[in-house]
Amino acid sequence: MDLLYKCPLFKGVNPDDLDKYLESIHYQIKKYNKDQIIAQAGEECNALLIMLKGSVKGEMIDPSGKAIKIEDIEPPKPLAIAFIFGQNNYFPVNIVATTDVEIFKLPKESIIRLMQVSAPFLQNFMNNISNRAQFLSNKIRFLTFQTIRGKLAHYLLQLAGSINGEIILPKSQEELASLFGVTRPSLGRAIRELHNEGIIFAQGKSIKILDRKLLLQQLKKG
Repeated sequence: MDLLYKCPLFKGVNPDDLDKYLESIHYQIKKYNKDQIIAQAGEECNALLIMLKGSVKGEMIDPSGKAIKIEDIEPPKPLAIAFIFGQNNYFPVNIVATTDVEIFKLPKESIIRLMQVSAPFLQNFMNNISNRAQFLSNKIRFLTFQTIRGKLAHYLLQLAGSINGEIILPKSQEELASLFGVTRPSLGRAIRELHNEGIIFAQGKSIKILDRKLLLQQLKKG
């Protein structure tokens, strides 16, 4: 439970106070095995889930049956926090364990009770929802790019910010292919094309943007 205190939702909450709050509300500690589905898209989201151990991934299945990874989630982050309340409170994606995991589960009634007794928790909860909405908005925008080159350009520009220096990719090509919803050979071909056209210089995980204007143009191509 030590990681629970480090969860962003409990920032500013005294650990002793949190212990007292938890004594008066209902919660569970759930364990899942690797590759086990924790929640399916369309399933009702009626509790706060916080990662305590292991790692999970959120993935979406497209019409062809291909799995598109949305993100990896590790302790002590919460899961699907933006979908607990509201009229359509359903998981938007499948949540799958990538290792053996342990999750803290707080029912909706207990969330409301905790909000009533802890102002920091309430503020952190609202801030987290706003952050998730912004992340999902950016993710949807990313997925609308129809070409692999467009997705790759968007990803590289996001990593680089306003700097044209060297970028070290934090993910392998296999991981990026899963993130983009494409095959690894297709992604590798797109990287080589941008390299050969002088738009980027690619060597292993090292990428340098050589022509930002041409890279930006990739976002406009359907």
